[in-house]
Amino acid sequence: MPLRDLLLGLFVIAIWALNIIVIKVGVVELPPLLMTTLRFMLVALLLVPFYPVPRVQLPFLLLLSFTFGSLHFALLFIGLAQAEAGTGALLVQMGTPFATLLAVVFLKERLGPKRIAGLLLSFAGVVVLAGGPTLPSPLPLSILLMSAFAWAVSQLLIKRGPPITPLALAGWVALFAVPQVALGSWLFESGQWQAIQQASWIGWGAMVYTAVMSSIVAYGIWYALLRRHPVNRVVPMTLMVPVLAVGLGALLMGDSLGFHKLMGGGLVVAGIALIVINVNRRPRPA
Repeated sequence: MPLRDLLLGLFVIAIWALNIIVIKVGVVELPPLLMTTLRFMLVALLLVPFYPVPRVQLPFLLLLSFTFGSLHFALLFIGLAQAEAGTGALLVQMGTPFATLLAVVFLKERLGPKRIAGLLLSFAGVVVLAGGPTLPSPLPLSILLMSAFAWAVSQLLIKRGPPITPLALAGWVALFAVPQVALGSWLFESGQWQAIQQASWIGWGAMVYTAVMSSIVAYGIWYALLRRHPVNRVVPMTLMVPVLAVGLGALLMGDSLGFHKLMGGGLVVAGIALIVINVNRRPRPA
């Protein structure tokens, strides 16, 4: 990979790792579902007018707005409000093992020994994390794992669905998710108007960062890299996201770096590495 593209890839990884910290900061001032609603409104406003889609694709996008928008993102914001940023980043990575299992069940993909070992390591890492002090109760663990599972379901739907450009998909999913998440905020949260009035530039900046930098800038660069390079050269870089997020959580948020987080996180990252990295063996010369 040329140095320019490598640096762009690392820039995206840094954006996504910092996004976990930014969400954690944002939900201190804005209730999680309210912040998710505002985020989706901004993404839809910036993308939908410039990325029209055929009417026949709208039902698929509506379905995806439920799994990807209302479930994955909303649960991510709620979970991060109750768990350490680094721990949340590690648990959300479980979307990859979940997606692998769903592909086996619904797409009839086969698991080799390497991917089975990766799955076992990943789930062992979650068990270790769950036994540590970084999760005050089983609730954040369950919420973040459900967010990861919703991401996996969404990836399966995208794989089987009609071809839609990534930014068009992001914009229309956000548009359809707005009323769903707004309804959730109205039912389960309180003091939304007061939070909007009292939020500082840090809270508003966090919301804008998650919408513009994470969803639009980062994904735009990422999919451009995927178009220019083989998937197996680009995707493994995402393994750096939880590692960097854990480091940023400790540096910026004062998160702990105990045995359970380091060991459990190491198992999760190692397991995902076995799943996503494809080692192509060259034939030996005759």
